[in-house]
Amino acid sequence: MSQVTVRINGFSYAVGCKEGQEKHLQAMAQEVERRIERIHALGGHSGEGRLLALAALLMADEIHDLTAEKMSSDTAHQLALGKQARIENERRREQLAHLVERAENIAAAMEDE
Repeated sequence: MSQVTVRINGFSYAVGCKEGQEKHLQAMAQEVERRIERIHALGGHSGEGRLLALAALLMADEIHDLTAEKMSSDTAHQLALGKQARIENERRREQLAHLVERAENIAAAMEDE
């Protein structure tokens, strides 16, 4: 286990992480810092706990929007796949009907002989 010191809103925090995840953890701390900067830009200069809570809420909102967007995209993809599957099934039914007709014609011809 590795330990990384991250800086958020001017404060240092020692955080543990798996070996090799140090840069990722630093990048995540920078994401939090960006949200805090946005809050500051909007005039939010309240206590540290409130800033971190607001930053977490901003991030949760972004995650919610991304999840909703992905679900919408996945639904559209599933609908497209469903339509494609229905078209393919119809094509196969037509092929099967053609093969059945051919088999019946062959059987009828054999009965006539």
